[in-house]
Amino acid sequence: MSRRVVRQSKFRHVFGQAAKADQAYEDIRVSKVTWDSAFCAVNPKFLAIIVEAGGGGAFIVLPLAKTGRVDKNYPLVTGHTGPVLDIDWCPHNDNVIASASDDTTVMVWQIPDYTPVRNITEPVITLEGHSKRVGILSWHPTARNVLLSAGGDNVIIIWNVGTGEVLLSLDDIHPDVIHSVCWNSNGSLLATTCKDKTLRIIDPRKSQVVANNFEEPVALQEMDTSNGVLLPFYDPDSSIVYLCGKGDSSIRYFEITDEPPFVHYLNTFSSKEPQRGMGFMPKRGLDVSKCEIARFYKLHERKCEPIIMTVPRKSDLFQDDLYPDTPGPEPALEADEWLSGQDAEPVLISLKEGYVPPKHRELRITKRNILDVRPPAGPRRSQSASEAPLLQHTLETLLEEIKALRERVQAQEERITALENMLCELVDGTD
Repeated sequence: MSRRVVRQSKFRHVFGQAAKADQAYEDIRVSKVTWDSAFCAVNPKFLAIIVEAGGGGAFIVLPLAKTGRVDKNYPLVTGHTGPVLDIDWCPHNDNVIASASDDTTVMVWQIPDYTPVRNITEPVITLEGHSKRVGILSWHPTARNVLLSAGGDNVIIIWNVGTGEVLLSLDDIHPDVIHSVCWNSNGSLLATTCKDKTLRIIDPRKSQVVANNFEEPVALQEMDTSNGVLLPFYDPDSSIVYLCGKGDSSIRYFEITDEPPFVHYLNTFSSKEPQRGMGFMPKRGLDVSKCEIARFYKLHERKCEPIIMTVPRKSDLFQDDLYPDTPGPEPALEADEWLSGQDAEPVLISLKEGYVPPKHRELRITKRNILDVRPPAGPRRSQSASEAPLLQHTLETLLEEIKALRERVQAQEERITALENMLCELVDGTD
């Protein structure tokens, strides 16, 4: 008699469970725009969701701890003149998020740790370069302030957010609409899918396709799912791929190994309601004391529901085999180092003592001074040259005044928030 050998894996019994009702985020008007992005982005501090907004595009940013019913007047992040199509948190600064819109622009926002009293309407910087709507965003995994955007113009632009400059523009690689883009682990290569049904591996600094012949798949898995797009999430620490069908009501997950058959089905988490979108928490935002290896934020029509993936273990001790060192919030390279050809793996951190997000860090924009790069020409050159230091001084003085005014406004907003909290406490005390 032959005995069936059961494959050994610590992830064979991973199970998903929806969080309790009081841990969900209620009364959120999730965007109804027909676009294939996740509509949700999450990090260890904040949950961001693209929402319905009249007269433009908006998204809401909630502190993770602010569960329950969301006030209908809760401040939004607004500024786009068209619907927001994609959002992505910076991996190296938990207070910075980028948004892409139907209005052809990308905006980068600084989110304060305190709850603002009014809508956030002023981005730190607006990036303009696409000729059609921008529907895909992805931050570089290891280089500071490097952001990728892809638009309906079939162009990929890689920006230095710290200066507002275009680092690279890949405008002759895709003959049709780009469906998805992702970086490899050190940000040296890109993988893209396109409406022409071709998967490309691209070296962005050489503007070259280095591989796109994938006629024979390593493994083929047929999915019994709806017609909606699949949102894939990969966890390199556990080598697990999670597939969430937009419009579907399940999350299927598979373990990837080096030996045939390479892809191993693990299980399916199913619920009653279909998902409008899905957020995926970085590993450093998980609760390691509960053997949590993944957490999703499932969007319904009017709420967001956390779904927790756990490996059942009886011990309360830190499980080293489940939590290898994982990418932390520090970049490994500067933007110009990456552009010059350098590569570096992510800077790893241990989760043994848990992870505490750092406090608010401001994103500083240093735009090139046009007075330095465009000297006047013609007969007035000598006169302009003598005026340049004065103009430079005036510009610096104005920038200092603007900075001081911003700090003053921020201080006043914090004071208003504190006074409102005191008023609430007094009202509660008199009831």
